[in-house]
Amino acid sequence: MQIDLNADVGESFGAYRYGDDEGVMPSVSSANIACGFHAGDPAVMRSTVLLATRHDVGVGAHPGFQDLLGFGRREMQVGTAELESLVAYQIGALAAIAAAEGTRLGHVKPHGALYNMAARDRAMADSIARAVRAVDASLVLFGLSGSQLIASGERAGLRVASEVFADRGYLPDGSLAPRGTPGAVLAGAAEVAKRAVEMASGRTVTALDGSGISVRADTICIHGDTPGAAALARAVRDALTAAGIDIVSPGRAR
Repeated sequence: MQIDLNADVGESFGAYRYGDDEGVMPSVSSANIACGFHAGDPAVMRSTVLLATRHDVGVGAHPGFQDLLGFGRREMQVGTAELESLVAYQIGALAAIAAAEGTRLGHVKPHGALYNMAARDRAMADSIARAVRAVDASLVLFGLSGSQLIASGERAGLRVASEVFADRGYLPDGSLAPRGTPGAVLAGAAEVAKRAVEMASGRTVTALDGSGISVRADTICIHGDTPGAAALARAVRDALTAAGIDIVSPGRAR
């Protein structure tokens, strides 16, 4: 059995440091690198690509809304054509930096509010899938398990990876609990690792109300900005390995 372990990284900006990229990178197999719109800048993008390649981690684009002040977590109303251009632009920017460092992108995972909106909005999901296909049809599109984004990627003929979150709380409908909700962010290493194994092997996760949700787990996310992210990532990787599950990036298989 195989699964990917990914992390959102490269979210520092200028003089501002954010997240524990150095601590998380040794434990993951895929890195979702911010592309300068919700976070990151050209220098951070380049250094994060180098960090990922140094640890033999697959490199992917993490496009978001053009919202540095809100860290891409505020919902925005963007037309489908504009959204397609916005996503393509960010993928292209990171692809160029990756090429300059002798590597290439393997996947795309939308960030924050864009990710959550595309999970439920087919038109937005279709725009993202079109942008990915137009830039590079070999890229794997990451999306929330059971979401519109996964369905749009499949309709577009892309390879997709259904994503689950070991360090986030779920609502009964399978969506992520909004940040700020009690239980929305989990920081206990033992609890997060146990959830990761349950999602990977049992294809289920327990919602905040105690109900069980069926999920498809191709890739598990650990947020680089979660408190104690490095320890969480190590604990998740160790638990998956102990359960006989190999950690492999889907973006590496072409």
